[in-house]
Amino acid sequence: MDDLKNIIESLLFVSDEPLGLQQLKKIIPEIDNRQIRQAMTDLAADYNRRQTSFHLDEVAGGYQLRTRPAYTEWISRLVQPKPARLSKAALETLAITAYKQPVLRADIEHIRGVDSGGTLRLLIERNLIRILGRKEIPGRPLIYATTKLFLEIFGLKDLKELPTPAEIESLGKNEGTVNEAMVTHTPLPPKPEQTEPEEPDNSQPPAPSEIETEEKPAAVENQPDDTITLPNEKDLDAASREEYKKDDPSETGG
Repeated sequence: MDDLKNIIESLLFVSDEPLGLQQLKKIIPEIDNRQIRQAMTDLAADYNRRQTSFHLDEVAGGYQLRTRPAYTEWISRLVQPKPARLSKAALETLAITAYKQPVLRADIEHIRGVDSGGTLRLLIERNLIRILGRKEIPGRPLIYATTKLFLEIFGLKDLKELPTPAEIESLGKNEGTVNEAMVTHTPLPPKPEQTEPEEPDNSQPPAPSEIETEEKPAAVENQPDDTITLPNEKDLDAASREEYKKDDPSETGG
């Protein structure tokens, strides 16, 4: 079929969801899977060569035309969809379902340690989780799995593209390494010079006025508001001795 590429492009253009091979074969029965894949490859190459504002993406088991991320700023000024917000509990339940599916509610609650009935209902209403059926065990509990919309939202071709536990663990390690490097290489503000108080002469104790006007380390004043510099042990001992002589008459010869 000479015009196959344009026919498929028109179908992709009007479709609100990804089109799979079986859907396209029903619409165009005189072609096979090989011809469809070749047409998709040619379309993707054309869009990349022309640097169009959209590209052909293979997602959720099908093909879909999507705008390029570089134009998100301008598209969002025209189309202002409400961002899909999920609570921490919903994200936990969705992640468990994605990795453990087909999964029972009891299995999800065993992992989370809390009741998850309300969260499952919310995810079903959002069309992120679906009910596959019932398991043939006592009580016949419902079986849950993710939906095609879940793959679309997260940009996954299929469930095989989910990151493995090893990849997730490596991401956490890399993040920790980056944070450690940032802490290691972040220059600290210079510490102010601290003047050590002179050792008092026991034969001639300092007058009270001299103790009151004694210069104290100005570390707190010269540091940023969120930084606290503690005096060293020698300063604390000296200050304690001065305060003791001020309060005890026996030390001042009284």
